[in-house]
Amino acid sequence: MSKRDYYEILGVSRTATDVEIKSAYRKLAMKFHPDRNPGDKAAEEQFKEAAEAYAVLADKDKRSAYDRFGHAGVGSAAGGAAGFDPTIFADFNDILGGLGDIFGFGDLFGGGRGRRGPQRGADLRYDLEISFDEAYAGTETPIQIPRQEACETCHGSGAAPGSGPTTCPQCRGAGQLRYQQGFFTVARTCGQCRGTGKVITKPCQTCRGAGTVPREKKLTVKIPAGIAEGQQLRLSGEGEAGAGGGPAGHLYVVVHVQRHKFFRRDGDDLYCEVPVNFTTLALGGDIRVPTPSPQQHEKLTIPEGTQTGSTFRLRGRGMPDIGGRGHGDLLVTVQAITPRKLTRRQREILEQLAGEMPAEPNEPRHQAHDHEERNLFDRVRDIFG
Repeated sequence: MSKRDYYEILGVSRTATDVEIKSAYRKLAMKFHPDRNPGDKAAEEQFKEAAEAYAVLADKDKRSAYDRFGHAGVGSAAGGAAGFDPTIFADFNDILGGLGDIFGFGDLFGGGRGRRGPQRGADLRYDLEISFDEAYAGTETPIQIPRQEACETCHGSGAAPGSGPTTCPQCRGAGQLRYQQGFFTVARTCGQCRGTGKVITKPCQTCRGAGTVPREKKLTVKIPAGIAEGQQLRLSGEGEAGAGGGPAGHLYVVVHVQRHKFFRRDGDDLYCEVPVNFTTLALGGDIRVPTPSPQQHEKLTIPEGTQTGSTFRLRGRGMPDIGGRGHGDLLVTVQAITPRKLTRRQREILEQLAGEMPAEPNEPRHQAHDHEERNLFDRVRDIFG
């Protein structure tokens, strides 16, 4: 039976680029892969046919020979039942752009690599709680981290002093074991060396061959002024020790800030409510407002006729910016307070004032009230009927 044209199989033109050829093969490989078409012999043959075409057209020299002489130019090296080359699947996972791992094809076709060479250590997380005042001013605080550190006896190699890792006799240093199954080459991570290609015949007595030992490390964490809830600090190289001489991981300190009893934070701005005598709201005057700075108050001038619930902005009196770009603002809401106990004189004054004020919000006694006040009376009457 005559063979189909390789360009026709992949559905590309003879001037197709390497990227176009690879992309076309990727689509066919995903479509006709045996694991996605179990028991479908036709799909299996199309998968094999596409792989054969790609093995030729992806190789510069083979493609040139094929373009000049056709199938005769590549001979049995290109394929056929007797000459099919199963090693074309060695880079199958790379061709799939990483999808081979998702579908579990990586180990099947040898795409999975052994874990050879140095490996970076794992990252660690530490949750740290600080007070609102510490977040405002910044601070330094000690922490203690349990982690795996490189064994001092073997310096992280896992081998006893005077010895070292040797080549794995099972995989001969490859980190993988390959098996032939039909036209497939199946590669599995070596179970004896766990993909490293090396084994330790004389393990270190301190770490028992692990190369790391559990320890607790004391560190001092610098908390910058203005840090907010949930922000994290990275301490490079303070995570778990690496394997095989690899670098240590990082430590991420996640900061949790306690709530303040008086201030509420929104970004770098702070909000608070301050009780004010109703006479100050009516007549105007100055009040002292607490600020987040220890023992420091700010003077706030209340204009005459201020309504309860009014908010004033004190610029630059909020939280510091963590990047050092100034401070946020402090927004102060004033709330009128009613005295619980009155002296006889105070009562007399209030009774006299009450006689000069409207008996009910919807029944103003004096025509001297301005239009704005009448509108307010009307709105209250509408609410309460």
